[in-house]
Amino acid sequence: MRTNTVLKSDGMRILAEHLGIVEAERFITLLRREPFNYTEWQREHFKDLTLDKFLSDTQEYREELHVQ
Repeated sequence: MRTNTVLKSDGMRILAEHLGIVEAERFITLLRREPFNYTEWQREHFKDLTLDKFLSDTQEYREELHVQ
């Protein structure tokens, strides 16, 4: 398991790589500004996701990463 410092660093790096540094900072600001319940968000956005679909999507994503 990663330390909190490493996790925050990795998370920021990933956000910056995918969103750009400005949008990553904006995203973090939005999370801090608004009340956010991750559990409710997760239930709302992934309620219809089956385990088989999740595993399939994960495998596809891993394969894409190795190709690039």
